[in-house]
Amino acid sequence: MPEIKGRWVADMKSPRTADNEEPADERARDFRPVDKGFTEDMAVAEAARCLRCKKPLCVEGCPVNIDIPAFIEKIYDRKFGEGLDVIHESSMLPAVCGRVCPQENQCEGVCVRGKKGDPVAVGQLERFLGDRPELASPTKVSPKNGLKVAVIGSGPSGIACAGELARNGFDVTVYEAFFTGGGVLVYGIPEFRLPKAVVRREIDGLKDLGVTFEYNSVMGRLANADELLGEKGFDAIYVATGAGLPKFLNIPGENLPNVFFANEYLTRVNLMRANEFPAYDTPTKHGKNVIVFGGGNVAMDAVRTAKRLGAERAIIAYRRTEDEMPARRAELHHAKAEGVEVMPLVSPLEFLAGEDGNVCAARVQKMELGEPDESGRRRPVPVEGAVEEIACDVAISAIGTNANPFARLIGGMQLNKWGYIDADEDGRTSNPRIWAGGDIVTGAATVILAMGAGKKAAASMTKVLLGQE
Repeated sequence: MPEIKGRWVADMKSPRTADNEEPADERARDFRPVDKGFTEDMAVAEAARCLRCKKPLCVEGCPVNIDIPAFIEKIYDRKFGEGLDVIHESSMLPAVCGRVCPQENQCEGVCVRGKKGDPVAVGQLERFLGDRPELASPTKVSPKNGLKVAVIGSGPSGIACAGELARNGFDVTVYEAFFTGGGVLVYGIPEFRLPKAVVRREIDGLKDLGVTFEYNSVMGRLANADELLGEKGFDAIYVATGAGLPKFLNIPGENLPNVFFANEYLTRVNLMRANEFPAYDTPTKHGKNVIVFGGGNVAMDAVRTAKRLGAERAIIAYRRTEDEMPARRAELHHAKAEGVEVMPLVSPLEFLAGEDGNVCAARVQKMELGEPDESGRRRPVPVEGAVEEIACDVAISAIGTNANPFARLIGGMQLNKWGYIDADEDGRTSNPRIWAGGDIVTGAATVILAMGAGKKAAASMTKVLLGQE
């Protein structure tokens, strides 16, 4: 490629480098990662497509403002360690974010190349570097300042905040209700999308920075805010408990055996290894006819998991059309390639029990799109008399989540009427010694947005606690 004064002309002719995926008919039988990631040559070829814009919109599109052109340039020069260092200035979790962030709505969504073709594969390039942690320079850590911070929750927001605080010289203890770290990254996202080893590697990196993890610790039960800030001696708290309480469909039969909430279903498999029963004592129904209600990424994860557990017919049913599904396009594409059936414009009315008392069918209402609702999308309305029964031996509800009760139990903060924590853009709550961020503030959102909240809160905490305001 021709170079001009140490730079190069972008490769305008090459198409976007195709993802390096496992064959769909093979990967749908087990939990192997769908995407094997770019090779070095693939990454360099994709880096060559970057235009090196004078005003890179991709940086503005990234919730944590990673200097994307800078790390892509390092990839082109095969200086992979330096590229990873660039990312680490803004994000501690490139291997995670490169896999699960909705780049199509963020950095890639505003890529200039995407206006007349395919955008640069920023997510794949970030993952490529993130999967080479051994190449990164040692993390720069400030001297210990003698202050202690408790972080409640080890999901993406909690660990992002913990990492930033540790780098700034704080003693950080992370309290996690489960027996392992990662939060939704481990209980909610299947192995085929985000291998647990990747999350463990990121947690181990925080331990190397001096962060302490206390597992099996349900804060609000074990200790509340007053106790943490009092007898336990913490100078501040960051609350990142997430929002994992499922929303109910509120229809008859919702409590029948083998009707699951998506979070429950995924946790049994992802964290408790129900897919390996009886080697692991966590049974779950491996259905032959599975229907999942919902259209987001969680619904996609649930239906693709069911397929891997042996479902002969795996359906994702959504009350709007396929075009309105909020799931990432890549996840929808992968699901369909793996044999998942998409059933648009249906809404559940009732779950029916068979002779054995277990769910045997879902009665659904056919819908059509009417006028736009408050979100701007056309509202689904029932088609009169159009009701259908769909046979199923497993039904899964994936229509969203609510705030869990832990924030209320922890106490010391103002909550809104839905149970979420009131916090400003820096994560400051009504209590001057408590910050909060992630889904427990915003409601269910993306990994990178939760990380951004953790990073902002850590910066605010550092200024306030060190008297720099």
